[in-house]
Amino acid sequence: MTAPGGDSLDRYEKKILRILQEDVSLSTAAVAERVGLSVSPCWRRIDRLERDGFITRKVALVDRRKVGLNAHIFAQVKLNAHGRANLDEFAEAIRSFPEVLECYVLMGNVDFLLRIVAPDIEAYEAFFFNRLSQVPGVQEVHSTVALSEIKTTTALPL
Repeated sequence: MTAPGGDSLDRYEKKILRILQEDVSLSTAAVAERVGLSVSPCWRRIDRLERDGFITRKVALVDRRKVGLNAHIFAQVKLNAHGRANLDEFAEAIRSFPEVLECYVLMGNVDFLLRIVAPDIEAYEAFFFNRLSQVPGVQEVHSTVALSEIKTTTALPL
């Protein structure tokens, strides 16, 4: 596999990435054993993957429901013409909202897709009216509540 910028991954590095995407808390020795390398070469490969930006950060994934974030909402946001001229202002506002987990710029009928969490629908309603709809340039917001999750993963298909 050749990555953008010409960096290539060999089969060991792909396997290391697959393993670390599932459980980054594994020791280098445990990863090395699963990959079929000794510890030192495995550590060097992991170090290179971090230095070269293949591994961007290491985090703990938290179950949103266990921390009381039961509502999962997808919002499509359309900006007015003035708002489109100030995309940076919109992006800065969205980055400041901890409820917004992801934000994507889209091509098509809407400008952005947001993935939002909240304790419940009433909390989302307050967020919508008091914060999201008040961002300068917002013309329309179409919200869709997710009823259940069929699949969720952070692991890329390597």
